[in-house]
Amino acid sequence: MDAARDDGFRAITYLTEDGLTLYARDYSDPERANRLPVICLPGLTRNSRDFHQLALLLSTDPATPRRVITLDYRGRGHSGWDADKANYNLGVETRDVISACQHFAIDRAIFIGTSRGGLILHLLAEMRPELIAAVILNDIGPKIEPDGLKRIRAYLNSAAPPRDWPEAVAFLKACHGRHFPALHEHDWQEMAAAIYRDIDGRLVADFDPAIAAHLQTVDFNLPLPDLWPYYDHLAAKPLMVIRGQHSDLLSNKTIAEMAVRQPLLQVLEAPGQGHAPLLHLESVLSRIAQFLARSA
Repeated sequence: MDAARDDGFRAITYLTEDGLTLYARDYSDPERANRLPVICLPGLTRNSRDFHQLALLLSTDPATPRRVITLDYRGRGHSGWDADKANYNLGVETRDVISACQHFAIDRAIFIGTSRGGLILHLLAEMRPELIAAVILNDIGPKIEPDGLKRIRAYLNSAAPPRDWPEAVAFLKACHGRHFPALHEHDWQEMAAAIYRDIDGRLVADFDPAIAAHLQTVDFNLPLPDLWPYYDHLAAKPLMVIRGQHSDLLSNKTIAEMAVRQPLLQVLEAPGQGHAPLLHLESVLSRIAQFLARSA
């Protein structure tokens, strides 16, 4: 399943400010330089492969092709693992995004942030607001629902490695199927190919286990911290939020408060999807394309 994902992009490595080697995919050619690029930031344990189908569609659009860059954070995908596990935090990962922009000589972009990627964008809006032309938040906001985070913690810390690709697909269906009735068989296969990697004939979840282990330290007897002060910086930008119809991480109440603080907020519900929606499905893709067109 790996070979099918190696088309349409250039694999790039670059150094962070602390010397770690990170990986990115660049779906581009020089003819697209006159449009704002799109930079895609994945979820907690996910990687650049999550955006492959979306990046191909956006970068090869016959009318408005656009450069798309997708990132692997430290400890995920093909990026280096950090010896200091404390560096798997939002502040360090936000600085890594800044390093990526510097490497690609990008001084302004449209950002798409899924889950943790959207949290990073909250911090980026305060640290380097001039980098952000517009933002799409995929099933994430300044407040996270505890039940959703508990489910993610249980899923990440209880799964045994699948023995083969069919078993990986079956496992994902068992875990997430009730939240994603809109997905077809090929969608589940692509999800498995994004989450797992074949290393010497063995499928492994493609991230440093220390990242998932960190969730075990969350004390759900205490309120989860929120990012509302950071959101107020983000709300100064053209902003769209996508919520999965069955999401348990982003609530409609939080979206309502986001809209109060940003009256021009565009809200889209992804039908038949949970956390976090696949963005290349037609019910979502057409609205993303419209938002990008208005954002230059």
